[in-house]
Amino acid sequence: MGLKPVLMQMIAKKGFERPTPIQVRAIPAGLAGRDIMGQAKTGTGKTAAFGVPLLNQIRPGQGLQGLVICPTRELAVQVSAEIGSLG
Repeated sequence: MGLKPVLMQMIAKKGFERPTPIQVRAIPAGLAGRDIMGQAKTGTGKTAAFGVPLLNQIRPGQGLQGLVICPTRELAVQVSAEIGSLG
Protein backbone atom coordinates (compact mmCIF):
# COMPACT_ATOMS: atom_id res chain seq x y z
CA MET A 1 0.00 0.00 0.00
CA GLY A 2 3.00 2.32 0.14
CA LEU A 3 3.04 2.82 3.91
CA LYS A 4 6.09 3.84 5.95
CA PRO A 5 7.89 0.83 7.46
CA VAL A 6 7.38 2.06 11.04
CA LEU A 7 3.62 2.31 10.44
CA MET A 8 3.57 -1.19 8.91
CA GLN A 9 5.37 -2.46 12.03
CA MET A 10 2.76 -0.89 14.32
CA ILE A 11 -0.07 -2.36 12.25
CA ALA A 12 1.54 -5.82 12.40
CA LYS A 13 2.19 -5.43 16.14
CA LYS A 14 -1.56 -4.91 16.66
CA GLY A 15 -2.14 -8.24 14.91
CA PHE A 16 -3.73 -6.92 11.73
CA GLU A 17 -2.92 -9.11 8.74
CA ARG A 18 -5.25 -7.97 5.96
CA PRO A 19 -7.16 -4.75 5.36
CA THR A 20 -10.94 -4.82 5.62
CA PRO A 21 -13.09 -3.85 2.61
CA ILE A 22 -13.51 -0.24 3.84
CA GLN A 23 -9.74 0.01 4.33
CA VAL A 24 -9.01 -1.41 0.87
CA ARG A 25 -11.06 1.40 -0.67
CA ALA A 26 -10.24 4.27 1.69
CA ILE A 27 -6.52 3.94 2.44
CA PRO A 28 -5.30 4.33 -1.17
CA ALA A 29 -7.59 7.34 -1.62
CA GLY A 30 -6.26 8.93 1.55
CA LEU A 31 -2.66 8.25 0.56
CA ALA A 32 -3.38 9.97 -2.77
CA GLY A 33 -4.58 13.05 -0.88
CA ARG A 34 -8.23 12.62 -1.78
CA ASP A 35 -11.09 13.25 0.62
CA ILE A 36 -12.64 10.15 2.15
CA MET A 37 -16.31 9.60 2.91
CA GLY A 38 -17.20 6.06 3.86
CA GLN A 39 -19.87 4.08 5.63
CA ALA A 40 -19.45 0.68 7.25
CA LYS A 41 -20.72 -1.27 10.23
CA THR A 42 -19.19 -1.08 13.70
CA GLY A 43 -15.94 -3.01 14.05
CA THR A 44 -14.97 -2.94 10.37
CA GLY A 45 -11.89 -0.73 10.72
CA LYS A 46 -13.23 2.69 9.77
CA THR A 47 -10.88 4.53 12.13
CA ALA A 48 -7.82 2.87 10.60
CA ALA A 49 -9.27 3.53 7.13
CA PHE A 50 -8.76 7.28 7.58
CA GLY A 51 -6.17 7.18 10.38
CA VAL A 52 -3.53 5.16 8.54
CA PRO A 53 -3.20 7.62 5.63
CA LEU A 54 -3.13 10.51 8.10
CA LEU A 55 -0.36 8.90 10.16
CA ASN A 56 1.58 7.95 7.04
CA GLN A 57 1.81 11.60 6.01
CA ILE A 58 2.76 13.03 9.42
CA ARG A 59 6.19 14.66 9.59
CA PRO A 60 7.49 14.65 13.19
CA GLY A 61 8.32 18.06 14.61
CA GLN A 62 6.20 19.98 12.11
CA GLY A 63 3.35 20.96 14.43
CA LEU A 64 -0.34 20.25 13.84
CA GLN A 65 -0.80 18.36 10.58
CA GLY A 66 -4.17 16.69 10.82
CA LEU A 67 -7.60 17.21 12.31
CA VAL A 68 -10.26 14.58 12.94
CA ILE A 69 -13.70 15.87 13.89
CA CYS A 70 -16.03 13.55 15.81
CA PRO A 71 -19.69 14.16 16.71
CA THR A 72 -19.33 13.16 20.38
CA ARG A 73 -16.67 13.32 23.07
CA GLU A 74 -16.89 9.56 23.59
CA LEU A 75 -16.20 8.86 19.93
CA ALA A 76 -13.35 11.40 19.93
CA VAL A 77 -11.71 9.58 22.86
CA GLN A 78 -12.13 6.23 21.08
CA VAL A 79 -10.73 7.53 17.77
CA SER A 80 -7.82 9.24 19.53
CA ALA A 81 -6.90 6.03 21.36
CA GLU A 82 -7.06 3.93 18.20
CA ILE A 83 -5.00 6.33 16.09
CA GLY A 84 -2.56 6.77 18.99
CA SER A 85 -2.07 3.00 19.19
CA LEU A 86 -0.95 2.97 15.55
CA GLY A 87 1.54 5.78 15.73
